[in-house]
Amino acid sequence: MTAILKLNSISKLADDIFSGCEYGDAVADPDGIMVRSAAMADYKTGDRLLAVARAGAGTNNIPVSAYAEKGIVVFNTPGANANAVKELVLCELFLGGRKIIDAIEWVKSIKDEPNLSKLVEKGKSSFVGREILGKTLGVIGLGAIGIAVANAACALGMKVVGTDPFLSTANALMLNPSVSVVPSREEVYAAADFITVHVPLNAETRAMFNSDTITKMKDGAVLINNSRGELADVPAVKQALESGKLGRYITDFPDALLIGVKNAICVPHLGASTPEAEDNCAVMAARQLKDYIDNGNIVNSVNYPEVCARREGSSRICIHHRNVANMIAQFAAAVSAKGLNIANMTDKSKGEYAYCIIDTDSAADESLMADISAIDGVIRVRII
Repeated sequence: MTAILKLNSISKLADDIFSGCEYGDAVADPDGIMVRSAAMADYKTGDRLLAVARAGAGTNNIPVSAYAEKGIVVFNTPGANANAVKELVLCELFLGGRKIIDAIEWVKSIKDEPNLSKLVEKGKSSFVGREILGKTLGVIGLGAIGIAVANAACALGMKVVGTDPFLSTANALMLNPSVSVVPSREEVYAAADFITVHVPLNAETRAMFNSDTITKMKDGAVLINNSRGELADVPAVKQALESGKLGRYITDFPDALLIGVKNAICVPHLGASTPEAEDNCAVMAARQLKDYIDNGNIVNSVNYPEVCARREGSSRICIHHRNVANMIAQFAAAVSAKGLNIANMTDKSKGEYAYCIIDTDSAADESLMADISAIDGVIRVRII
């Protein structure tokens, strides 16, 4: 029986998908793992573990590269929580333009004052803000969330300029035609009154908002960061807020250095904290994990290429291997040497890793798996 361990509380909608499996939070030596935020760096993987499915987009809590070396596929769920994050960004756009939070806190402070109405009318001038209509929103990262935000901002009457070096044709076609796509972040910094970022955390994006990049922004620009706290050099952001270079910094990742700082709004990581988003992420992650375990198909992996094929023949051979020359020919030769006919073969690469699916007309056995495993550059083999 397939065994699936869940390391966090997961929406009950995943239960039906894993019907017939051993599924729960006390499963030992699992074939697959469902996870949200649990740190997996010290998790001891067993020989059976085939894949980890993250019910969300970020995978910083999972040792992705180390798992790739073991032939363990790591899935995420891009777009499943896009609407929830989009709605939070829209809320933050209004908070960035209007001094709503400051005003509410001030009203709380005068609740016991006599002549409350007169005080409100006299004091409200301290909280004058600006409208977002006609302002320019810069969107850095045009994936599922970035596209949703850009299109919603257009509907609200904003001008939108976006950038993404990895923008796919499919994603570009989903953008409102009025969105101006530019080749560099610098062009976004120069044009935008509000900036929102939707990129993963990696060596290239860490501390991308620093003293140098902030100086390239408009005076008084509002910066919104719902992706990862580490995208910002926090001391530089604090200094920019204090000098007025940044009008506001709004983040879903609170930092002690910013809490209580004027014009810093720290939200307690609420981007995907809706039941709808949690349900969507759980269902998407569960389906991807189950399909991979049952059929070897890879969709939305962060460490292996997308390889998905309809089952043909009697056996399916799944091979994780390094992205080097002459691998496919060696796989085909090994299959042929066993007298098996290949009904279908698909192989794709992603960076230094690749994945191959071979369907054979007749049943493959353990001896073929051993022969393929012995090929230099093969990381893992299994037969379904």
